[in-house]
Amino acid sequence: MDSQQGRDLVVVAASAGGVEPLRALVARLPPSLPAAVLVVLHVASSGSSALAGILDRSGPLKAAPAEDGLPLVRGEVRVAVADHHLLVYDEHQRVSRGPRYNGYRPAADLLFMSSAVAAGPRVAGVVLSGTLDDGARGCELVERHGGVVAVQDPEECAFPGMPSAALRASDRAHVLPASRLAEWIVDQTRSPVIAEESMPDDELLRDLARYLTPRLPSTPPEGELSGFTCPDCSGPLYTRPGNPEPRYDCRVGHSWSMDTMIAGQADAVERALWVAVLRLEERGRLLRRMIHSAERLGHRMSVARLAEEADQTREALETIRVMQSRLGTQDDVAGA
Repeated sequence: MDSQQGRDLVVVAASAGGVEPLRALVARLPPSLPAAVLVVLHVASSGSSALAGILDRSGPLKAAPAEDGLPLVRGEVRVAVADHHLLVYDEHQRVSRGPRYNGYRPAADLLFMSSAVAAGPRVAGVVLSGTLDDGARGCELVERHGGVVAVQDPEECAFPGMPSAALRASDRAHVLPASRLAEWIVDQTRSPVIAEESMPDDELLRDLARYLTPRLPSTPPEGELSGFTCPDCSGPLYTRPGNPEPRYDCRVGHSWSMDTMIAGQADAVERALWVAVLRLEERGRLLRRMIHSAERLGHRMSVARLAEEADQTREALETIRVMQSRLGTQDDVAGA
């Protein structure tokens, strides 16, 4: 059993609508904060690392992009870079381009999960505005390992999906407005905790291993074949129990909650529909060219047959465009 100390690792997750509350949080943290702060914000894979500069100008703490292998530093904010996961291992930052998790890279769950393993009760997790449920499993594991969780009040969030999902997965999360989250963090750094020896979580360690040392797994994931395919790679998905709902893992390493898999499937269907639109448009152009050629040659029967096919192709194209316009987006799923 270790000596008592305050919580010295703060992990923060945000997505859509989360930049402003994140800025407000960082602006209120004191310059002498005795904790390292790690941040994951969902951004496009081609996005920039502008968030670190924004947070650096927002408050007294130094903020910078995460760097693989650097130690955690108290009083410093490190931000996950685009298209890279941010994890914690042996009191160091780890930056990884391992498989997407919940359809995201960076993923909030991986930061929270690895922090729970690395620092146990020394972790304070915060979930801000965002869609779907990335971070929910991480919050449950932070609490299971003795840490604490707070979420931005869903009533004030632009997108309440992430904090609401965290509340469903959590046993005792605090619900606070963004303006009070920094105060809560400071209180956690002053609240003594006792780090006790705990049994290793083998399943969680296996989950994290593929991100800390990325490689193609040599054996299938644990669980039973679900009958579904991965929205990212189309490989078979294996299902295993989760809290509160099952998770789905593919052999490559993509991992999905039920909500994020539904959203991922919607994206995959939309991509397939756009491919169908492209092919049908090409077919329509080819048929029109063949009709003109047949008309020049005086082949009236061919013209009639090709015109009928062109009409059918146009009707199919219109149908698929209507289907594509009605397909739910991630925000639609999150608000359901």
